[in-house]
Amino acid sequence: MANQRVLILGFVWPEPNSSAAGGRMIQLISIFKEQGFDVTFASSASDSDYMIDLESLAVAKKSITLNCSSFDVFVKELNPSIVLFDRFMMEEQYGWRVAENCPDALRLLDTEDLHCLRLARQKAFKENRQFTIDDLLVEDVAKREIASILRSDISFMISEFEMELLQSVFKIDSKLLYYLPLLLEPIDDLTIQNLPSFEERKNFFFIGNFLHEPNWNAVQYLKETIWPLIRKQMPESVLQIYGAYPSQKILQLHKSAEGFYIMGRADDAQEAVRNARVVLAPLRFGAGIKGKLVEAMQFGTPSITTTIGAESMCGDLSWNGFIADESQVFANKAVELYQDKTLWLKAQENGFLIIEKRYLKCLFANDFVDNILKMQTHIKQHRLDNFMGSLLQHHTLTSTKYMSRWIEEKNRRR
Repeated sequence: MANQRVLILGFVWPEPNSSAAGGRMIQLISIFKEQGFDVTFASSASDSDYMIDLESLAVAKKSITLNCSSFDVFVKELNPSIVLFDRFMMEEQYGWRVAENCPDALRLLDTEDLHCLRLARQKAFKENRQFTIDDLLVEDVAKREIASILRSDISFMISEFEMELLQSVFKIDSKLLYYLPLLLEPIDDLTIQNLPSFEERKNFFFIGNFLHEPNWNAVQYLKETIWPLIRKQMPESVLQIYGAYPSQKILQLHKSAEGFYIMGRADDAQEAVRNARVVLAPLRFGAGIKGKLVEAMQFGTPSITTTIGAESMCGDLSWNGFIADESQVFANKAVELYQDKTLWLKAQENGFLIIEKRYLKCLFANDFVDNILKMQTHIKQHRLDNFMGSLLQHHTLTSTKYMSRWIEEKNRRR
């Protein structure tokens, strides 16, 4: 087991303090490392000031080039037994090269969220209409993403709703999907006791990477609609908005006279959320499960969100606050939760229970590893059973391969 080599092909270098996706990747790396696997993280992305130091995690870092046969040499020499694609775009770009040079390597896809679902919902919202399943079926990204899932040996799904969608709408075999949400450590009693009390906390709070369109839209919605409704009831209230990569259009929303503060990137996001009294997350489109809301639960901060925001997050358990889709109801519930200590404490308790029942690493880690090891021993039969995946792999090798070779040759002649 200790001789297993894992290659992770990253869409970007992990930034756990910038996005839930970055935190998710570190969680996956930790499981592999705990098994004694050697892990290499490779990406064609530029380095960033906020990327994690992979070497501190005993993970080898490798910069790779798009549409370049140097990757073939690298992957053949590394000879990984497991390759994890970080989002379907990485499988599109490198999957055929991995299949050609390391045919026995297990090919895993971490979807993060269903991109096609998020984009189809976003398109319907911007066209001012209800999202329908037909929106998915005509979405070009859906065709690419489903093809990537079929070509992979197994895809990790963060949302039960999305797993059901893939099986019912796209007829994906359940053997190709594996439910793996965010993976957290238990919250001990001492940590809970040391959290700021209701009285010690103040202000409403929002956090989200501003490169992510649902977050930017939610901030607009807060500014234009929800916050004025809250301020009408609580004239002295303050909303602090944190997030990585704020653009000028975000910064221009800052209005201290209205209690609307654009704070930018948080020096310590966890400290900021644990001192807030209520999280506001009026997400009107999106997919997956929301890291900002899980983090709020971890630090005992109740939240108000929408049906989209809470999708697949709490199962049959009560939300740690309220779920509201209509703006006035959203604002009313936010005020109620902010002012009512009894209600607030019950919401906080609900959040801790959701973490305990649905997101603890110990609930999933062993089964995750067992599933991978079992699949490795039956990989030939698994691929024979996935004829559509083999078909797509065949056509990808004969189309994407030659397109990539053409781009490489063109670049070489410049």
